Amino acid sequence: MEKSDSIVIIPTYNEKENIEKIIRAVMGLEHGFHILVIDDGSPDGTAQIVKRLMSSEFDGRLHLLERSGKQGLGTAYIAGFKWALERDYEYVFEMDADFSHDPNDLPRLYAACHDEGFDVSVGSRYVSGVNVVNWPMGRVLMSYYASKYVRIVTGIKVHDTTAGFVCYKRRVLQTIELDKIRFKGYAFQIEMKFSAVKIGFKVKEVPVVFVNRREGTSKMSGGIFSEAFFGVMRLRWDGWTRKWPAIKE
Repeated sequence: MEKSDSIVIIPTYNEKENIEKIIRAVMGLEHGFHILVIDDGSPDGTAQIVKRLMSSEFDGRLHLLERSGKQGLGTAYIAGFKWALERDYEYVFEMDADFSHDPNDLPRLYAACHDEGFDVSVGSRYVSGVNVVNWPMGRVLMSYYASKYVRIVTGIKVHDTTAGFVCYKRRVLQTIELDKIRFKGYAFQIEMKFSAVKIGFKVKEVPVVFVNRREGTSKMSGGIFSEAFFGVMRLRWDGWTRKWPAIKE
């Protein structure tokens, strides 16, 4: 089996139009990333496509974790983080299946952690203006001002707190108490970054261009934004009252 220090976690639900393309795009990068697809019982056959690629071309580099039914983005990533920590990966990535995150930016996130010494690197839509393509203006404004709201309430200096394109060093995921992460949607992304900052890890935002999906169906909902809005208030309370774990050297 070809070894790698990096695993890219891709959660899926009904992504048959995108999954093979995104897998091939990541596998074609020079670095040699591995991929873990976490599929929540997609009825469209997403998992079957992954299994075919595992057996025919990417044995040892492509992995699949199947779950029964939609259980939430946050729980998918937590399951993926634990899976990666049980193995030898030093860099663990979050990435969407729909090409809203450009696979060619993965090496830039990797370099921020591996070469520049940061503990977390975030593919940021807002660190250098507003870099979003093909989103309705209302959604752009909602996302942009949601991140500003999070910065004001929590006090953390991250411009794109809801970003789902992230690289974590292994020690970050070992230190964050994953079983205490509460949120499942957008607020999950905020909570992970908030926890990393409060513990004392170094975070770098790497500017990226976010492109709205061209194929498949968006999984966004109003409930996701509601969870994020009210969840941030709970995070601020945690910042005052919770005893955070010490960084493990």
